[in-house]
Amino acid sequence: MTKKILILSVFVVASCGLAYELIAGALSSYLLGDSILQFSTIIGCYLFAMGVGAHFSKYVRDEDVLARFVDIELAVGLVGGLSAAVLFLTFSWMAAPFRTLLYVMVFLIGAFVGMEVPLVMRALNERKTEFNELVSRVLTFDYLGALAVSLLFPLVLAPYLGLVRTGFLFGMLNVGVALWTITAFRTELKNVTGRMLRAASVMCVLVFGFAFADKMTYWGEHGLFGDEIVYATTTPYQRLVITRWKDDLRLYINGNLQFSSRDEYRYHEALVHPVLQPLPWARRVLVLGGGDGLALREILRYPNIQQVTLVDLDPAMTGAFTKREELVKLNHGSFSDKRVRVINADAAIWLQHNDDMFDAVIVDFPDPSSFALGKLYSVPFYGMVRKHLSANGLMVVQSTSPFFAPHAYWTIDATLREVGLKTYPYHAYVPSFGEWGFILATPQADYKPPTEYRLPMRYLNADTTREMFIFPPDMKALPMEPNRLNTQSLVHEFEQDWRRVIR
Repeated sequence: MTKKILILSVFVVASCGLAYELIAGALSSYLLGDSILQFSTIIGCYLFAMGVGAHFSKYVRDEDVLARFVDIELAVGLVGGLSAAVLFLTFSWMAAPFRTLLYVMVFLIGAFVGMEVPLVMRALNERKTEFNELVSRVLTFDYLGALAVSLLFPLVLAPYLGLVRTGFLFGMLNVGVALWTITAFRTELKNVTGRMLRAASVMCVLVFGFAFADKMTYWGEHGLFGDEIVYATTTPYQRLVITRWKDDLRLYINGNLQFSSRDEYRYHEALVHPVLQPLPWARRVLVLGGGDGLALREILRYPNIQQVTLVDLDPAMTGAFTKREELVKLNHGSFSDKRVRVINADAAIWLQHNDDMFDAVIVDFPDPSSFALGKLYSVPFYGMVRKHLSANGLMVVQSTSPFFAPHAYWTIDATLREVGLKTYPYHAYVPSFGEWGFILATPQADYKPPTEYRLPMRYLNADTTREMFIFPPDMKALPMEPNRLNTQSLVHEFEQDWRRVIR
């Protein structure tokens, strides 16, 4: 029976160890961007620390193996369980030490986890387990635990519990291992009562944290954004937060501002109307991204538009802007218009498996801050979009700032030209963002900026439109290479550009 308890412990501790690694990688990707860099460095640090822990496990005396195993379970349960909450609150209120604390915690957790399996193997060896059986059983359950968490984390844990609560949950599992080890081997351990009290104390801390995880997340996000949080959710794809200050609603995705209700009309008028004003014959429009429905609001103002297809990956995004009163008011109930068809799917996959043609395409994705987003700004992706655009149609791409991120901006322009599109770059001043960029493209038609608009505008007129297509010397065009999938140069350019201006 004691052997089975130890083997089951391997399954649980392996699950917990991988969970802490995934939490640290996901949290740092949300907060710092560049998911490949964050996961690579965290995995490297974690595995190195496991090696250090495995090395130091040899200094544990044979008679102390079970006692030290219990102590390590309590330590990793406490540090690992608190890790997500501590890191998130640190980033929100004291951003400077975040990276240092991140790698210190990853190293500590990795070192503790690295000691667990060697100690279990030694405990089994003391119970006369055959060497081949010992290794096969321990490694089998170790890998099974890792498999279980790798499947549960993206599908269930992160979207439904959130990173902070998931951390506390796995901390409790580690303490649970300590408790059943104390109970099962109480005749072999010294000071059983003291160890039970320590385990119970750590468990109380973790249960308290689990119960108040939402409050901690709220405090952290309040410190990060400063304003009242009216809506927040973690989805399998991203963290959505909507804040309010007086009459200003703001949407953040993974901590990055997407719009402010005070000036979003500038952005969305500049995004939509230079494309649709010259196309009085347009009937069908495709929107890629734009799950807030604000671009839809502008498109639906044209009576000639008969159908708009919006493809956005996250149903939580389109759902919030379909149901929440303050958000529906902002987008004028655009999702309820009978002309609108909403598809929650990966845009690249949807384009591959759909043959529809469109007179105009509005591409309104978040900035290419990660490789998952960078693929939506690549040569293959724009090639697919072109196949769905009529010969005389127009498309426009939200293209980050030509002032703050010029290398990224002109990389997007080069990528569009690489697939045979004629490009017409332009920019607009949006107070919440600063100088912001767009690139209009067409397969065949020659394009001239509108000199008048059929619809009333709050921002656009002949003068502002003319100025949008003029680039001053400090935003001049740069010779850049296209963004290809195998290198994803755009993501690197974007990170480097913004690193120069963000303090």
